[in-house]
Amino acid sequence: MLGGHGYVTDYGLAQEYRDTRITAIYEGTTGIQGLDLLGRKILGSGGKILEPLAEEIRTFCTNNAGSAHVDATEASLDEWLKLTGIIGSAASEDPDEVNAAGVDYLMFGGYTTLAYCWAKIAKAAQTAIDSGSADAGFYEAKLQTARFYFERILPRTQTLATTIQSGANNLMSIDENFFNDN
Repeated sequence: MLGGHGYVTDYGLAQEYRDTRITAIYEGTTGIQGLDLLGRKILGSGGKILEPLAEEIRTFCTNNAGSAHVDATEASLDEWLKLTGIIGSAASEDPDEVNAAGVDYLMFGGYTTLAYCWAKIAKAAQTAIDSGSADAGFYEAKLQTARFYFERILPRTQTLATTIQSGANNLMSIDENFFNDN
């Protein structure tokens, strides 16, 4: 493939290597961000830092009851808040619970926040269609994308809730000797 030239930039291999190498860094930062969000920010504030966002989502859901995707958004918010309490209680007994749940909690929160965004987009799109917008096709595409999100992406939170609630023991009980190179 390289015609005997070896590892040179003419063939794009250097860029491929850099692109692949960054994934390991991203994986590490996801863990750190999960720990920071859950441990330092959410639990460190006693959940207070999450309250403004939760209230904003709750208010939207209350004000738009019956609109597309509002029930699913509210259910995801309720589950997220419930999981926050479960992790907080468990972490007061065992700090490893934060480490074990951090990444999954970060993902759960992200999916829930995106559900809120897509519910707002769907509401705005439906309003535009109902008002006779000339861009009805554009808004219909938004509704279909929202539907895709709620039917194909948001359900991932169910698996995350299960893994979060499984606790730290299944992770921390692995014998450290299994990680030796010998």
